[in-house]
Parts: sequence; structure tokens; C-alpha cells
Amino acid sequence: MGLNVAIVGATGAVGAEFLKVLRGSSLPVDSLHLLATSRSAGRTLPFGDEVLEVQEVSPEAVKKADLVFIAANAEASLELCPQVAEAGRVAIDDSSAFRMDPQVPLVVPEINPEDLDGHHGIVSTPNCTTVPLVMALHPLVKVIPVKRVVVDTYQAVSGAGGAAIAELTEQATRVLGSQPIQPRVFAHQIAANVIPAVDAFLENGYSKEEWKMAEESKKILHLPDLDFSATCVRVPVYRGHSVAAHVEFSRPVSVAEARQLLAGMPGVQVVDDPAADRYPMPVDAAGMDEVLVGRIRRDMSHPNGLVFWATADNLRKGAALNSVQIAEEMQRRGLLKNGR
Repeated sequence: MGLNVAIVGATGAVGAEFLKVLRGSSLPVDSLHLLATSRSAGRTLPFGDEVLEVQEVSPEAVKKADLVFIAANAEASLELCPQVAEAGRVAIDDSSAFRMDPQVPLVVPEINPEDLDGHHGIVSTPNCTTVPLVMALHPLVKVIPVKRVVVDTYQAVSGAGGAAIAELTEQATRVLGSQPIQPRVFAHQIAANVIPAVDAFLENGYSKEEWKMAEESKKILHLPDLDFSATCVRVPVYRGHSVAAHVEFSRPVSVAEARQLLAGMPGVQVVDDPAADRYPMPVDAAGMDEVLVGRIRRDMSHPNGLVFWATADNLRKGAALNSVQIAEEMQRRGLLKNGR
């Protein structure tokens, strides 16, 4: 018998991607329940040959499922995830609510699947910008000890939800027509602009997004003492987060060695031929499962430094796909059970 699966936040940008990913998943889904706020209840969404009606999310609804994917805000996750766990089921959460909880595994299945064995009913998937970075770092740091990481991000508006996508479209039209712009989702105009602020700022001058990238990367890679600094920037791109990483290792790393290690990493595709104008770009990563890595070069400022650029679909591998891959790995490990 298959699993009774629920998606909380089914009508959002990530929720829509869950429906696409689940169609090609190896998960034995017996029934699928779409849950959202009361504003979206009653809507219908296609899933394969079926048309499913969205139900209002409630504790009773999530407790009926064997597996609950949560693509909502942290407040919703803080309420719902413990209820799922207490009912003996599994919640895979896409929010930041539990990522740094020492009792909750934070997992990228290609990197640390063994962390799932210690779960207590809640598993977190990382920030959508952390994923491409750690996917590219992992094959390198497995072989060569790393000392320091400095990363700059170029984050698509879809990371801020459907309203942000609509805002970019509206503002782009107004920019072309030389019309006035009134930002709503972002603090400033995003069309024809970049905003060096993602999430709220902390007292040390870093944003919460930058803090999350640092702490999540350390947890996933099992490198708690890694020196790490990030600058996170919102760019006028619809889909696909990019990162520029400057990494200091314990010894020199050649470009050839780095390419070989990256090429052997599941879920990574090396796209690295600048002379032929081939390098990772968000427009190419959109809809892809893989993290694209390129612009691999020695750091001219440090003998043990390496620089690379990585891009991934933030809604897919950065969110929905990684969550479903976690569930597939849990199924393989016998960690998901039909509760009926």
C-alpha cells in the first residue's frame, strides 16, 4: 500500500513545483491532499490525469497524512510540524523554522543522507541558496580540507513568492514605459536594479539570509568551525539562484582536479568553457534538476584559493525537488511508514 501524502502551501510557487516533481518521483503515493489557507481553499489544481481540490489546512488534515511536505512560512511550520511528529508521521519542512534545531536533520540527499536516520518526525530542507553552494562544495571538501568560504549570491525574485514574480513583471513594464514605480514586496524597485538585502538585518550588519547560508552550510557539510562570510543580493531574474564562491583550501587545487571532482558529484553538471561562452546561467538552470557549476579558476589572490560560479533552479532543486529526494531516501531507508 502506498503513502498518504499532503502538501501544505500547494497553491504557492514552491507548491506548484511539488506537483511537477511528484509526478516523476519514485515515491509510492497512494493519495495526495493539497492544503492551503482559507483564501485558496476550493481551488482546483491538475495532477497528472486528476484534478484535485485544495482544502483548508488544519491540524486534523495534516495528521491524516503519512508524509507532509510543508511549503509555507515559518510560523505555519512551527505550528504544524510538531503536530505531524506527535502523530507518528513525517514532516519535511521547507521553511527556516527547524533548520538549526540540533534534533532536526538538515539534509541534501547527495551529501548527508545518513543524518536522516536520527530524525524525530521532522526533517528540514535547506535554504534555496544554500543548496547549490553545498552541492558544489561537497565533492571538493571531501578530498581537500577547506579553511574559508566567501560567497556572494544573485537571487531570483521567485524566492520571495508569487507576489514578487508579479511585481517584477509589473515594474519591468513600467520601466519600459517610463512610468512611476511603487514597490510593495521589496523595499525598493527590483526591475532594472539589484537589492543587496535579502531578509532582515542583524546587529552585526549581516542579513538573516547571510547568517542562514553560513550556519546551514556548516551543518550540512559537518564543518562546524568553517570560516564563512556571505553577501546576499536580490536580482531581477524570475527563476534561478546563482552564487559566486571564493574558497580557501589547505593546499593548492588545480582547475583540472576541481573539474574532475565536480564532474563525479551526483546532481552536479559542469558547464565550464568560457572561451565558447559556456557557463551556468539562471535561464539554463530553470526546470533542471542539476546544479550547474562553471567559471572554475584559481584564485589570483591566494595560492590555495579556488573560485567558481554555480546556478540552480531555486524552486526545484532549491526547494521542491530536494524535499522529494529526502522523502525518496527515507523510503529507501525504511523511515516512511503507512499509518493506516
